[in-house]
Amino acid sequence: MKKSSLLYLPAAAVALALTVSSCSNTRFLKEGETLYTGATIDIVNDTLSKKEKSNLKDALKDQLRPKPNSSFLGLRPQLYIYNITKEPKKEKGLRNWLKYKIGEKPVLLGDVDREFNEKIIVNYSENKGFFNARASSDTISKNRRAKVAYTLKPGARYFISNVTYPKDSTVINAEIQSIKDKSFLKTGNPFDLDVIKAERERIDEHLKDKGFYYFGADNIVVQADSTVTKDPKVELIIKLKDNTPQLAKEQFTIDKTIVFPDYNIADAKLGKYGIPYNTDSVEVIDDLYIIDPENKFKPKIFDRALYFDKGDLYNRKDHNLSLNRLISLGVFKFVKNEFIVSDSLNHKFDAYYLLTPRPFQSLRLETLGKTSSANYTGGEVNLNWTHRNLFRGAEQLKGAVYGAFDVQVGGPKDANNIIRVGANAQLSIPRIVAPFRFESSSAFVPRTNIELGYEYLSRTGLYTLHNFNTSFGYLWKENERKEHNLKVLDVTLVAPQNVSDKYREQIEGNPAAGIPANPSLQRVIDKQLIFGPAYTYTYTNTMLPKKNTVYYKGSVDLAGNIAGLVTGANAKEGSQKELFGIPFSQYAKMEHDFRYYRKVGDKSSIASRVIAGLGYPYGNSTTIPYVKQFFVGGSNSIRAFRARTLGPGSYDPRVQNASFFFDQSGDIKLEMNLEYRANLYKFLNAAIFADAGNVWLVNEDPERPGGKFSGDFFKEMAVGAGIGLRLDFSILILRLDLAMPLRVPYYAEDERWAFDRIDFGSSAWRRDNLILNIAIGYPF
Repeated sequence: MKKSSLLYLPAAAVALALTVSSCSNTRFLKEGETLYTGATIDIVNDTLSKKEKSNLKDALKDQLRPKPNSSFLGLRPQLYIYNITKEPKKEKGLRNWLKYKIGEKPVLLGDVDREFNEKIIVNYSENKGFFNARASSDTISKNRRAKVAYTLKPGARYFISNVTYPKDSTVINAEIQSIKDKSFLKTGNPFDLDVIKAERERIDEHLKDKGFYYFGADNIVVQADSTVTKDPKVELIIKLKDNTPQLAKEQFTIDKTIVFPDYNIADAKLGKYGIPYNTDSVEVIDDLYIIDPENKFKPKIFDRALYFDKGDLYNRKDHNLSLNRLISLGVFKFVKNEFIVSDSLNHKFDAYYLLTPRPFQSLRLETLGKTSSANYTGGEVNLNWTHRNLFRGAEQLKGAVYGAFDVQVGGPKDANNIIRVGANAQLSIPRIVAPFRFESSSAFVPRTNIELGYEYLSRTGLYTLHNFNTSFGYLWKENERKEHNLKVLDVTLVAPQNVSDKYREQIEGNPAAGIPANPSLQRVIDKQLIFGPAYTYTYTNTMLPKKNTVYYKGSVDLAGNIAGLVTGANAKEGSQKELFGIPFSQYAKMEHDFRYYRKVGDKSSIASRVIAGLGYPYGNSTTIPYVKQFFVGGSNSIRAFRARTLGPGSYDPRVQNASFFFDQSGDIKLEMNLEYRANLYKFLNAAIFADAGNVWLVNEDPERPGGKFSGDFFKEMAVGAGIGLRLDFSILILRLDLAMPLRVPYYAEDERWAFDRIDFGSSAWRRDNLILNIAIGYPF
């Protein structure tokens, strides 16, 4: 009975919503007012295909003004909120926020200028080649609601019959002629004003790269002649305007490059173009003039960042490259550039760089609260200090100390809390420090990173771990999409302390107390020495305004390979070697994270992710170090299962003492996620998602039967699904995901799908199977 009653809830909710909407927004209208509900467009044309009509119709709708009040499932909740909220007496407060921030003022039929919209429709159609377009409109009203029906008769579409670039003897014309074969304007294509604008921009961009600094796209005119034939065709002629300034036709070269690295517009005595008068204390390095009276910066950093040399032809790419590299140094708050003519006869100008430094040192205190799907709640305090110009070469030194605690609530009575205290430091040098020469033409300055860190972790009543880490490596970006991070050496030392009898009992077992032995837990408290190189490659175009975007991150981690080869280590045959009295780890590990995002509407998208990882121990190791293994489950993984409680394979973690929480790990990982995201209104977003995956072991572990990877791995995939709400406040995204397991890999093979066990009416089932994840940001 409880189950069936749930079926009526959605229907009841819909009925309630319809009842609210029937208390229609129109009852709030004044006498003579009519609510505007939108527009329709009918295109009368026999030559256009159904798809062409649909595309044209969608584009025309975007041009119409005003837009009607936003709606959701046919309702207009924001308009309703506006209507029922009384006029606020103050400009601030809850009532003002509800009425004017959440609510929407009604859009009335009287706000619609039909004649103006008809002109917009005709103008847009003509820009797309429908030169004889005509538009009309009519109003359809009912029950104090009205929509406007527009009719467009576009006529025949004009196509390009020929494209001509007239020749002359000037240098600038020669440059235009050299790129005309790559024109966006092609014979046989429809006339399109947007394509014409793109062609002008293309020519302008090329000329800027050839020294024509003062040229602009507006200096190009595209003449269209539709009288050449009786057919709907048009001939295009691309040339310079007759009134193009002579300065725009001249190629300029660089004379001097002058840098003011301590520029402050509030303090400087400025001359023409905002250039400071004071040019004392000039230091010249390779024809680069540095004016830095207080000697705050080493001149060499500007020689590496700036790409213009004396006598170079001006180039827009080098111009932007220099500015981007100065910004990516991270030490300048503002970067300003001016080109001033120094020799008009020989077409030379000086390049001035006016740089305003950021404060060299900063101190920031961060506090945060957090909760996890493993029933842990806690907080963290971070104190961060940064010096952005440590040795006067834009070197950044970052230091941090932190403390954190995690308390398990709502779990077992004797659950163990976690305390973490640590400190770390990173020195980032804006160049590649190496015995070889490294040249980069990227807009991003390559960096050499040196890191050192220590963390004290106490799992109260169980054990303490001291974690030391240091690394040396390089970070560089080819462009805004591709990034490389190579750690030439990454060293981790984990040393245990204060291991309790209670924890050792879990390892060795206690039959009298019903505690089974679990030797695999010994790996958590083993001394671990991990060293070797690691490389990560990241590609993303998610910052681009495209319908489909991707993100990929691939990593390779190699540990102890040379040491294992030199010493002849072979742990499987009992020949395990030690360094400083600690067996060093030897393994190869790789992981691939691929994400695909597709927009399916103005306010909705589909996000998907596949993660595949493999770690293979060999030589001096039979297992991968615990801290380097894979885990699944939790708020950013398979959300229907608590953090790190899945796997490996079909192993059932419930055979362990239920009052003792352990992380389940594996050497192989496969995870897949699919999520539909939709904006309900303003900052409120919703999601429907499904997750699947698991981890497995490379070698058989007698203590975790069913954990080894096999050809039947797909039968051991965990599956979960759920719904979520996301509150997007721009600077913060609060995420709430409610998930439940659909397939549990550690059940009997014919009982793994959970549909027969779903019982929403059971409080015990809800407690054990409905997992609420509260997190910050999107899961992927």
